[in-house]
Amino acid sequence: MSQHNTRDHGGGLDGAAALYGGARGDWLDLSTGINPVPYPLPALSPDAWTALPDRGARDALIAAARQFWGVPEGCAVLPVPGASAAIARIPALMPKGRVHIPAPTYNEHAASFAQAGWQVLEDVQSADASVHVHPNNPDGRLWQVDDLTGTLRILDESFCDIAPEQSLIEAATHPGTLVLKSFGKFWGLAGVRLGFVIGDPALVAAMDAMLGPWAVAGPAVEIGRTALEDPTWAAQTRTRLAEDSARLDDMMQRAGAAGVGGTTLFRLYDVAEASAWQDRLARHHIWSRVFPYNARWLRLGLPGPDGWDRLTRALA
Repeated sequence: MSQHNTRDHGGGLDGAAALYGGARGDWLDLSTGINPVPYPLPALSPDAWTALPDRGARDALIAAARQFWGVPEGCAVLPVPGASAAIARIPALMPKGRVHIPAPTYNEHAASFAQAGWQVLEDVQSADASVHVHPNNPDGRLWQVDDLTGTLRILDESFCDIAPEQSLIEAATHPGTLVLKSFGKFWGLAGVRLGFVIGDPALVAAMDAMLGPWAVAGPAVEIGRTALEDPTWAAQTRTRLAEDSARLDDMMQRAGAAGVGGTTLFRLYDVAEASAWQDRLARHHIWSRVFPYNARWLRLGLPGPDGWDRLTRALA
């Protein structure tokens, strides 16, 4: 079976704790690419909790998104309850056919297309639709606008906020193109469940209709707007992530791992036996990410400030 057709994710601390012991709170979770130093939560208005999100608040969030990502004129912007909610619905935007999704990559895209009856192609360029994760998860590969093909073109930039100069947001002006943005990764607030779909107004309107009214919760609307209007925090965070990812590379290379790629939110390593490394770290209650399609690949997210010493001891 294609690796794309099987849903396989980081996380799963409950299962790790059941196997290796300890409570969930005892574990250091490095299996995801979520910023371990999240955006500080702002004070929320009472209406965020008690009232349905109004049009004005939603428009303010959209305006902040347009400014932060430099969305080209003529492109629509839709807040969604997490990028995954959009990924699950995208295959229904056009009649099923063939979709090109270069492998390896985040497997939720292909799982959604396959479930909707599409034929998923990993190494064929001529298709009705294409999906490119930019930068790619797990190896950090960057794409070019010319790589996007098909009538429906999906560009998943969930991890691109670490390097805005690499964004291909200009591709959103091309008919049939949708650019996905995630709030949970860079801002470290995955539980807020906020994402954005940017691009072809007709496709964005169809996605909006699928989700229905008030799809994004009031607290998420306010938190998202405040964060997107804080470029200083974003710039400082990019600097810290670059420093921390270099520190992690140095630690892992000293322990015998070879760097393969990744982003400054997660690093990918080639090791002799990834499952053995995962077991070794898990015995110290540190959870990592391995892949069913490559027995040598180990992926680690960044430790928070209080996690570095634990990782150092586990690698000793």
